[in-house]
Amino acid sequence: MAVCKKITKDNLVQFLQELTKDRILIAPVREHELVSFSPVADAGQIDFAFQNSFVPPKSWFFPQTEQIFSFRLEEGKYELSTPSLPGEAVLFGVHPCDLKSILALDPVFDGKFDDNYYCDRRKNTIIIGLGCQSVGRNCFCFKVGGGPLESNGSDIFLIPTGGDFLAEGLTDKGTELINKYSRFFSDSSAEQIDKEKREGTDRLLKQPTGLKGDFNLAKVKAFLDANYEIPYWEELSYRCLGCGICTYLCPTCHCFDINDYARSGLEGERIRCWDSCQFKDFTLMAGGHNPRPSKKERVRNRFLHKFKYHEDRYGLFGCVGCGRCVQKCPVNIDPRKIILDLQEVAGNE
Repeated sequence: MAVCKKITKDNLVQFLQELTKDRILIAPVREHELVSFSPVADAGQIDFAFQNSFVPPKSWFFPQTEQIFSFRLEEGKYELSTPSLPGEAVLFGVHPCDLKSILALDPVFDGKFDDNYYCDRRKNTIIIGLGCQSVGRNCFCFKVGGGPLESNGSDIFLIPTGGDFLAEGLTDKGTELINKYSRFFSDSSAEQIDKEKREGTDRLLKQPTGLKGDFNLAKVKAFLDANYEIPYWEELSYRCLGCGICTYLCPTCHCFDINDYARSGLEGERIRCWDSCQFKDFTLMAGGHNPRPSKKERVRNRFLHKFKYHEDRYGLFGCVGCGRCVQKCPVNIDPRKIILDLQEVAGNE
């Protein structure tokens, strides 16, 4: 049962500052007009009203570059050592679309084959979600099963209410944290939180966006299940530059590469870093074969992954409607338009 509280903005800053005494605090910070999730020592630096971060907060669990192990040759034998993980942390200020993206990444890294680097960070992190205060022109979470005040995926969820916040403790970890720092919170009720979520969502969804048309992802999925080769992918690929920015900013993309670096013949390290299925070499095999030799195959793979493969494997779509790729694509390839195009083609079948 959720714990229902409220907290003033001043108390929230003090609460977060208190957390920095025994945990790493990762929070949205604005620098040169870009908001990023970074370790914070001073809670006064946090941007509480940001609309969207440039890089999604998945980077805390799945860093852009990460050492897997280091090695050293000593007395004819190689010694391996793994890096120490960061310890207990609080990831604060995660918006609903990014909360949903973390839920989409969990079965990838914590499924049949556990990725202990991701799983350890996930286990040691408390997520404090933050409801949206505005809907951006490129946002479309509400068209892909989400919403600006959806709390799924958070341990504690905060709902902005004109400068202060309603707070829900949704998991044991979240409730324990609220109880431990109860001096910063006052009582609220489930009825008050439900009312604010309902009215707040109605208010936010009346804000103008660049979105037209209704989505039917089940219809798109059924069409993609039955149609692998369609001329549409080649037409779309003519516009794509293959720069990969869509995948680097996507909160659910998780392709990575692994490289070994030797500083000398005696020591070195193995590094994991983000990669992109939009790069020609991503699927290039040692023997020279490439199953995705042209942009047509790579563009198709990206959208099949979002609207078919991820759902096939994990039961949920790989797009959360954050709008980062819509905003940053240099040639305006827009997944919202692609969904509508596929729906139209499916309707003509």
